[in-house]
Amino acid sequence: MRFGSMLSTELREKYKRKTVRPREGDSVRIVRGEFKGIEGKVTKVSPHEGTLNVEGVTREKQKGGTSPVPIPSSNVLVTAVFVEDKIRKSRLEASE
Repeated sequence: MRFGSMLSTELREKYKRKTVRPREGDSVRIVRGEFKGIEGKVTKVSPHEGTLNVEGVTREKQKGGTSPVPIPSSNVLVTAVFVEDKIRKSRLEASE
């Protein structure tokens, strides 16, 4: 299964690519679905399911409390890339 998210227009120009694999720490904006328009950081990534959790996107449980809502990776736009990882930074800059 392919797992990726679109980059914002500024990041597309900077890295010369359309998509990137989302990681924890990336900032994203949800562009489709029930939570459209919400921005936040990625808190958890599930590549096998093709989903990710965004901080602040939760649903009320019947018994009380909240649970994070998994968002499909294709429904988000990456607005800021977390590049503390040297390998990821070198791969992104290699495509420039």
